[in-house]
Amino acid sequence: MSQENAQNPLHGITLENLLIALVDHYGWEKLGQLIDIRCFQSDPSIKSSLKFLRKTPWAREKVEALFIKL
Repeated sequence: MSQENAQNPLHGITLENLLIALVDHYGWEKLGQLIDIRCFQSDPSIKSSLKFLRKTPWAREKVEALFIKL
């Protein structure tokens, strides 16, 4: 099992840290262009985005995929 975790690029990274890294790298405006979800485009914040991403698996998958590319 630890071998699987070692191969998972998201292992040990919280959703909050992942989102902060994306915002630091791209900024909210560019992030909203790359991933078309309202929480990144209209009055964005870490708190509101985390709330949405935790409840919306398809959006979280897009954010995680973008982070992996980063």
